Amino acid sequence: MDLNSLGGGLAAFGFWGFVAAIVVAGMWYDMRIRQARHETLRRMIESGQTADRELIDKLVGGNTHLDRNLKVAGLVLLALAPGIAVLAWLLSYVAAWALLPLLGVAVLVLCIAVGLLIASRAVERMAG
Repeated sequence: MDLNSLGGGLAAFGFWGFVAAIVVAGMWYDMRIRQARHETLRRMIESGQTADRELIDKLVGGNTHLDRNLKVAGLVLLALAPGIAVLAWLLSYVAAWALLPLLGVAVLVLCIAVGLLIASRAVERMAG
């Protein structure tokens, strides 16, 4: 067994483990926030207070600015794609083989950005 391949494998495992931990932590945080909102609404109802539709939507409702969030994500990725392309160009001076795979990643990020921007327009049209 080559120690370099073992170190590379451990580094990849560590990276993806970190990404998974961040995703799980985000999901857990969202679940706790949603749980606290439901608990607030439940206690209001149990104490005899009336909750109007606006308050219920605010506490329990979903994302009311989906079009804006999609647009922001699309614009961030749209700015990221050229950055990845520049990174590919700079890395090609050190490792020529890295140019095409990273340019492929840049194109993929660009396609996702365009898709998010198109989705934001579609959501905007459906809402209004």
